Amino acid sequence: MRSTSRVLVLSAVMALAVACGTAPAPHESRGATATTSTASVPATAARAAFTTGHSAWVAVSVARLWQSPTAPRPVDAPALKAPVRFRAWLRAMTLSQRRALDLHSDTEALWGERVVVVRLRPGWAKVVVPSQPSQKDSRGYPGWVPLRQLTATTPRRTADLATVTTRTAWLRSDDTAATRTAEISFGTDLPVLGRTGGYLRVATPRGAVRRIAARAVVVHARNTPAIAPTAASLVRSARTFLGLPYLWGGLSGFGLDCSGLVWLDHRAHGITIPRDALPQSQHGRVVTKRAPGDLLFYAHNGLVHHVTMYIGNGQVIQAPHTGASVEISAFSAQPLRSEYVGARRYLN
Repeated sequence: MRSTSRVLVLSAVMALAVACGTAPAPHESRGATATTSTASVPATAARAAFTTGHSAWVAVSVARLWQSPTAPRPVDAPALKAPVRFRAWLRAMTLSQRRALDLHSDTEALWGERVVVVRLRPGWAKVVVPSQPSQKDSRGYPGWVPLRQLTATTPRRTADLATVTTRTAWLRSDDTAATRTAEISFGTDLPVLGRTGGYLRVATPRGAVRRIAARAVVVHARNTPAIAPTAASLVRSARTFLGLPYLWGGLSGFGLDCSGLVWLDHRAHGITIPRDALPQSQHGRVVTKRAPGDLLFYAHNGLVHHVTMYIGNGQVIQAPHTGASVEISAFSAQPLRSEYVGARRYLN
């Protein structure tokens, strides 16, 4: 669950709601000219490489989207690097610093994800993520990303993609040593170049060739889902994340928030759903008889702030709140039962 740390009028809450809606507990609600530069290249060179209104691609395993170029705290430095030091960042944060993430950053984008640049500052780009429908911007989820974590060069296209279906997986050097080079997340799509032994050869967004264990991915034709969309497979994939710590704005196998869990699961099945719990509750099909794979929504004072997935037998899987982990809970448990406001289904 996610809540705001300030008392806001209803219209402001609706405008600012992020990944898990708007909840009652502090810090856990979802619903051109630079001042500083964090880029590893001169700002003039960065501006030449990126153009407002054009696409760019995420070139690190996970890129956080920040609320402004000044939003990152000193503890967030590892999350701004390229290569990103994501696990070092997670280890460095205290519980209170994790809880305060809602004041700084609201979502993430995975390696190779296409974004659209809408504004440039030295060292930074404001982008929208088309694959994350949002109430904040009709073009996609908005936020600021360090330019060093993006590439303006169109990645290589191949007929087949390899999609990571384990919680995380390692890219390795394309040689007999197969040395680890980057840890990437569930749901990451990689262009397939070939196969060697137990590895697939894949291309990175910057054009490097890497290897990845064949057992960690599913190979599928471009524009087809990595996993055939069924209720059983949605539930099975969601169980992959059991025990994973909650992370505000998390959208990867390194950490998830409530709506990030169901967004990432649907993504692997070729189903695009809104990024945040509030708009998730407003789309899909209304269902009155709950079935496995359905999304269940919860509200406080009339505002949706949390989402879970029904898995059958009166149980749901959820990412509850900062300090907890992805878990299976009884739908009848409080506060779930008393805050329940309805269910939606996104399967055809």
